[in-house]
Amino acid sequence: MILKLMTMASTCAQLCLRCRSHLCSKTLTSMGKYYAQVRHCNTVTKVLTKISNGLFMWGNHTTLQTSLRWKQHMCYYSDLTAKYLMSEAKEDKHTEDLVRTDVVCPAPLLPTRDVVLMTENQVSFDLDAVAELSALEEITDEEAVGISSPSVVPPASTSLRDYVDKSETLTKLVQLGVNLWKLEQRPHVGSMLLRLDFNKDVAPRLLFLKEVGVEDSRFGYIITRNPFILTESLENLQTRVNYLKSKKFSSETVASMVSRAPYLLNFNVKRLDNRLGFYQQQLGLSTSNTRNIVARLPRLLCGSLEPIKENLKVCEIELGFKANEIQHIVIAVPKVLTANKKKLTQIFDFLHNTMKVPHYLITKFPQVLNTKYLRLRERHCFLEYLGKAQYDPTLPNYISLDRLVSLPDETFCTDLALATLEDFYLFQKTL
Repeated sequence: MILKLMTMASTCAQLCLRCRSHLCSKTLTSMGKYYAQVRHCNTVTKVLTKISNGLFMWGNHTTLQTSLRWKQHMCYYSDLTAKYLMSEAKEDKHTEDLVRTDVVCPAPLLPTRDVVLMTENQVSFDLDAVAELSALEEITDEEAVGISSPSVVPPASTSLRDYVDKSETLTKLVQLGVNLWKLEQRPHVGSMLLRLDFNKDVAPRLLFLKEVGVEDSRFGYIITRNPFILTESLENLQTRVNYLKSKKFSSETVASMVSRAPYLLNFNVKRLDNRLGFYQQQLGLSTSNTRNIVARLPRLLCGSLEPIKENLKVCEIELGFKANEIQHIVIAVPKVLTANKKKLTQIFDFLHNTMKVPHYLITKFPQVLNTKYLRLRERHCFLEYLGKAQYDPTLPNYISLDRLVSLPDETFCTDLALATLEDFYLFQKTL
C-alpha cells in the first residue's frame, strides 16, 4: 500500500514539474529570442539554463558584448520567471512534501531582489571587460582592411571651398596664392582642378615656369588667370619658349612676358608668329621695334586683333594722325593699341579742341593719351583759372604736356601752378 502511494506521489510530482516547465517555457522563449539578437557580444553573462529534469540553474554563456539593455531584459525575465515558480511552488507544496525523499531537490530559487542584484554585479563585470576593448587599441592589417568609412567629400558643390580640405591639389594652390573664388566662377574649371594630381600635373608645370625664370610669387597670379596652363603638355610649353628665344627675346624678357601675360604659352608657334608679323607689317616697324613693343606689352600676342585694328582706324580717320605719327605714338606708348576707344577719343577731344594742342605736340608727348581724363581736366582748368594755361613751346611760361600729367599734385602746384596744394583742393570742389 505504501509502495503504491509513493508511486502515485512520484507520478504527480513529475506531472507538476512538467506543468511548471511548460508555464515557464514561454518566458524563456521570449528571453531566448532577445539573447539571439545580442549573441554577437564578446563578454560572459549569466543566463538561466534549462536542464533535463525541468529545473533551472545558473550557467555561463559566451557572448560578444554586453549592454545596459541586456541587463534590463535579464532583470525583467528573471523576475517574471521567479514569480511563476513561486506561485507554482505554493500551489504544489503538498506534492513536493510527499516526494522530497525520492527527488533530488535543486538549489532554492533566488528571490527577485537577489536576481536583480546578481544581474547588476554581472553587468558591472561585463562593462569592465568591454572597457578593455579601447578604440585606441592596435588592430591587425586584416582587420584594418575590413573597416569601411563613408566618403566625406561632397558629391556636388557650387564652391571649391568645400573640397579644399580634402584635395591636396586645391590646398597647395591656395598656398601658392591662387584665388579659387575667381576660378570657380568660370565654367568647368572647378571640375578640372579637382581631377588634377598635384605631383603629376601641377608640380611639373611649376618647375618648368621656375626654370624659365618666373618668380615663385607670380605662380598664383598666372594660375588664377590661366588655369589651363596646368593641362598643357611640357613639350608644347618648351617649344613656345624656344620660339620666343629664337626671335631674339632674352631669357629675362621671356620670363617677364610669361609673368605679365599668363596666356602667352597657351598659343601655338604659328599663332605667335602671325601676331608678330601683323604688328611689323601693319605699323611698318622694324624687327627690333616690333620686339620692343611686344616685350613691353606681351598681351598684344594673346588678345584679339579686332580691337587693335579698330584703334588704328580711329587714330587715322577720327583723330587725324598720319601713319608716321601713329607709328611714333605706338612705339612710345604701346597701350594706345589696347586702350578703350571712348576714352581715347575723349582725351584727344579735350586736348585738341579745349586745350588747343596741335597734333605734332600730342605726337611729341604721346604719354598724355594714356593719362586719366579727370586729372587732365582738373589741372588744365586750374591753370586756366590762374591764367597760366600756356602749352606752346614758342611762347614764354610754356608748360610741357608731359609734366602736366606726370607730376604729383604737390609738385604740380609748386612748380607749374605756383600755388598751394590747399588752393588746388579747394578749386577741385568747384568743378
